[in-house]
Amino acid sequence: MEIISLPDNLNLDTEKSVLIHDYQTGSNINKGMINLTRNTFSFLLDGHKEVITDSETISIHNTEFLLMKSGHCLMTEQISPSNRNYRSILLFFSDDLVKELIQKHSLQLDKTLSVKTVQSFPYDDFINLYLQSLQQLHLLKPDQRQQLLEIKFEEIILYLIQRSGSGFLSTFVSEHNREDEFIRVVESNMLNKLTLKELAFLANMSVSTFKREFEKQYQESPIKWFQNKRLEHSAHLLKNKNVRPSDIYLDIGYENLSNFIHAFKSKFGITPKQYQSS
Repeated sequence: MEIISLPDNLNLDTEKSVLIHDYQTGSNINKGMINLTRNTFSFLLDGHKEVITDSETISIHNTEFLLMKSGHCLMTEQISPSNRNYRSILLFFSDDLVKELIQKHSLQLDKTLSVKTVQSFPYDDFINLYLQSLQQLHLLKPDQRQQLLEIKFEEIILYLIQRSGSGFLSTFVSEHNREDEFIRVVESNMLNKLTLKELAFLANMSVSTFKREFEKQYQESPIKWFQNKRLEHSAHLLKNKNVRPSDIYLDIGYENLSNFIHAFKSKFGITPKQYQSS
């Protein structure tokens, strides 16, 4: 699958500190490999969006918008059933711009907070009006538009600080640790049905490098480790959620029920039904 770099692939002037793009499509995209070279606000207007990163998976409809840190992610976009369209306003910005804003307003951030490479926020009346103003910027001359766009970026950041506190900015100034990032990729996606290629992409590694690093960290092959974690999760569901084996085998990553039963029995010594009744 082709890797799409944004905003690089959008024919925008990437020399600018803030960029805006009105993105629309009439086609669904499933787990597209996206390389965000800038931090990004994604204001969803039509459709459904799911983003898988090194730290978590977030799914939204057009009642929420996303704030995403630059880096690799898997992105699913589904068109709206009502108008057969997907649309979002994308606002790209650099780390340097965040640091300048933090310094300008003397913001104190807690750098010990966990890294959240994607965060969701609900729309409210202020955000709806803000979004309307963004959509009118194309009416201005280029120089005026760029100057106002930088002010609009500061506006949304200051508003979110007032509404939610400044903690969400910590992600953009946290020090990068490659080993921590690798572990986040693995453990936040242990129940997602991702291929090794997709996991390696999220970790910004080749598949072979990912396998070597995995065995170094976990002393086990990725396939075996993920299988064990998903079987352990299935045991939790069977015991505590009162689900049937036929309800969960697909989510656990098995193509048919018999394969799931065989793998479960190999690990726990009894069938899923026997486990439930034991």
